[in-house]
Amino acid sequence: MPIISARSAPTFDIPGVTFTGLAAPSRGASENSVWRVVMRPGTPANIHRLSREEILVAISGSARVSIDGTESEFTAGSAVIVPPDTEFALYNPGTEPFEAVAVLPVGGQAMIGDAPPFTPPWAE
Repeated sequence: MPIISARSAPTFDIPGVTFTGLAAPSRGASENSVWRVVMRPGTPANIHRLSREEILVAISGSARVSIDGTESEFTAGSAVIVPPDTEFALYNPGTEPFEAVAVLPVGGQAMIGDAPPFTPPWAE
């Protein structure tokens, strides 16, 4: 049984967000990729789509989520199901960090605007 410790898991940073890759094909997973997301206060939205359904579970703090133009508050203990090929954005307008765990089936890709689809490095 493979165990990926938080200490040995790879991290990836984009402005305002740190992704910690937990399960992915490069770490022994064959069905799903899982990662931890920590979004710093004041992080703006990054609108994108995914080729597969993504599920996020809020662990701490709160954020705002937009799915196909409908906005909602996303708070600790809640889950969001993002349908495939649907505009999605997560942002943290608050003053506290927001943390969530995300699950995306292996092979799922992200699409931003008209750019070609890509596999996020934390899901590889």
